[in-house]
Amino acid sequence: MSRHIQVTFDAHDPTALSSFWRDVLGYVHPGPPGVDLPDGADPLAAWDDFLARLGVPPEERNTRSAIEDPDGHGPRLFFQQVPEDKVTKNRVHLDVRVAPGSQGDERMAALEAECDRLLTLGASRLRRVEPAPPFEAGFIVMADPEGNEFCLD
Repeated sequence: MSRHIQVTFDAHDPTALSSFWRDVLGYVHPGPPGVDLPDGADPLAAWDDFLARLGVPPEERNTRSAIEDPDGHGPRLFFQQVPEDKVTKNRVHLDVRVAPGSQGDERMAALEAECDRLLTLGASRLRRVEPAPPFEAGFIVMADPEGNEFCLD
């Protein structure tokens, strides 16, 4: 039997980092438990209202955040606030599949286009690895706004 997983990120600003990854992956922020959100409602505003009703002080409302695949296939991503900085290269990273099945110039053009989009969201470009068939299709290494490395693949 396979298992479902949740990927957890340590973060200084869980809401901002979850919003970045929401836009990268096409995920959504779920609404608070027991709250029916009308179409077009902002789930983050709903969370703020929910936490205020529970008496959570404003300075404690950005200690965690989550995003989910709206189709229910991908893993849930959870973001938890930590005080320490990221010090070294992360040992686990995400590969964002941008150009599955494409090769060569077509593949790299698709990766470059997505790289340009993610730069506008706050990502940083670290390096490009060129295709070297038969073992390397090419990819771009990037970092999210808090320095976590990921690859456009």
